[in-house]
Amino acid sequence: MAFFSKKKDEQIEVTSLNLPSHIGIIMDGNGRWAKKRGLPRKAGHRQGAKTFRTITRYCSDIGIKYLTVYAFSTENWKRPQEEVDALMSLFKSYLNEALEDFKDDSIVVKFIGDKSGFNNELRELMIENEESSKDRDGMVLNIAMNYGSRDEIVRAVKNISADVKNGKINTDDIDENLFSDYLYTAGQPDPDLIIRPSGEYRISNFLLWQSAYTEFVIMNKLWPDFQKSDLDEALKIYSSRNRRYGGV
Repeated sequence: MAFFSKKKDEQIEVTSLNLPSHIGIIMDGNGRWAKKRGLPRKAGHRQGAKTFRTITRYCSDIGIKYLTVYAFSTENWKRPQEEVDALMSLFKSYLNEALEDFKDDSIVVKFIGDKSGFNNELRELMIENEESSKDRDGMVLNIAMNYGSRDEIVRAVKNISADVKNGKINTDDIDENLFSDYLYTAGQPDPDLIIRPSGEYRISNFLLWQSAYTEFVIMNKLWPDFQKSDLDEALKIYSSRNRRYGGV
């Protein structure tokens, strides 16, 4: 089956007939990419940001409805301060550019995670990006920043407990659907496919609740080197699998 780019009407060959609705990507390997080339880690993050733009647009072009990318985890604050500072500077540059970046693609931008961990300037830029894109009708892009799934689950439990205490809900109302409504991804389908470049076999505290029946594809390629053809390969692997959700 072939899809066509919205921008240049160029044909994008995707052989899979069974595309996932929601893809998650753990953007891993930026630091190792830089180290292999004798470059500072921040150079890997810059190259990874370019890959992110390319893959995001490609997902939008081929008809993916939701894309969630792991940009900065709650654990990433433990990295050397120089690297954290470089990432914050990169995020600032990206967020300023993103106000125009995905407008032509009609991409809806959302940030999932604890925004309170960032400075006022970054928080305001996140909010501005969300507000300026909320009425678009294209792919939903979730950017996970200061995100950790355990933290997300604890947050959901606290908010449910508060609503029970305040009489907004009863304990008998609590089920999987209600719990999902208290997560950052409320109202969105769970990811069908999560891709992890870099060859690591870890979930790294990413979408733990949401990935109960997600298909995982591990690819032995560092994120800055990840290309459209690699995404195509992941989609082919996904399409070849029989998703039974616990059935026969």
